[in-house]
Amino acid sequence: MSTAALKVSRSEPGALVTGASYRALAVVRSLGRRGVRVRVVRTDDHTIAQRSRYAAAASTWPPDEHDRVGFLLELAGREHLDGWVLIPTHDEEAAMIARHRDELATRYRVTTPPWETLRRAYDKRRTHALAGELGLGQPWTMFPASAADLVAAEPRLPVVIKPAFKAEANRLTTAKAWRVDDLATLEQRYVEAGRLVDPTILMVQELVPGDGDAQLSFGALCADGTVLADITAQRTRQYPMDFGRASSFVETIVDPSVARDARRLLRAMRFTGLVEVEFKRDARTGANLLLDVNPRAWGWQSLCGRAGVDFPFLLWLQASGRPIPAVAPTAGVRWVRMATDVAAAAGEIRAGRLTARDYLASLRGPLEFSVFVADDPLPALYGPVAGAHLVARRLLEGRPL
Repeated sequence: MSTAALKVSRSEPGALVTGASYRALAVVRSLGRRGVRVRVVRTDDHTIAQRSRYAAAASTWPPDEHDRVGFLLELAGREHLDGWVLIPTHDEEAAMIARHRDELATRYRVTTPPWETLRRAYDKRRTHALAGELGLGQPWTMFPASAADLVAAEPRLPVVIKPAFKAEANRLTTAKAWRVDDLATLEQRYVEAGRLVDPTILMVQELVPGDGDAQLSFGALCADGTVLADITAQRTRQYPMDFGRASSFVETIVDPSVARDARRLLRAMRFTGLVEVEFKRDARTGANLLLDVNPRAWGWQSLCGRAGVDFPFLLWLQASGRPIPAVAPTAGVRWVRMATDVAAAAGEIRAGRLTARDYLASLRGPLEFSVFVADDPLPALYGPVAGAHLVARRLLEGRPL
């Protein structure tokens, strides 16, 4: 049964969405179009989700984790949100909710799995260990105890250095990873990274060769490791190009091997809720190498509704105790985030991997934009102003862009 015509009454539970970026905006629109009441809690520097016509109200939460839990509980009591569905859109929010799941569940329908489950996706060290137990392909990876261990990475250069999870915002976590091409630079970058995050969470990983055709994802809604709905996509362009912080152009595809590998991992995790599993296909072997698991709504998620799998609404149905209808994704549907895709495409053109004609051809329909939609235009109109304000504020505060 298709979910396209399903609507809910105003008496049904609403949804509290944490985060206000384009990722949260996609969740807000998905639910709002179905008649679900939606509120936004700003947990980041972004504001466009709260500009949506489908967001009834917005709040900003406090900086301390303990205070955040109290804030959410107090908000539910003050604004009569008991029984509403709580949906995070950032890893840090999902982790916080998972750690305090029992307490928050006294007020909300929590869509985040327990901490023991979530941390196997949140902490890349645990993800790496589990994938190793399952025999899934992964890039060569090491977890150095000190700079002296880094010599083992020399035959694997170029590599990236990155944290196992995002403890806080800084130059490293904002960049997501640092590329390194020689051992001397790796040693320097390791020391520098160790000043920004706890050195015990640093990992060094082989940079797998390949362009956008090799970047693959499996998005799913799960219940105790069983996949209830899924979609497979090729993340053709990302920004920055080598190991982007986020995708900028994505297309739905059919790839049984990606689905097979992701399902094995999610079954072993016994994951419940929304999740995206990222792979890179090694051109040398054809293996799908596991990169990341994102245990919350992901960046290109608004593509999925256009392709027939409306994940936020399916998540709301799951949290509300409703049956999940059988849905099937459509291949060949595209998604673009113009704010970064123009720069990503320009870099690909300079690198000789893309022509201007092919770039324009890639933007043919069916195409979903990350921010602009006809039925909710204000976030797109407001976006450039908000973006300029965000950059200016971070520069003035000396924070990373």
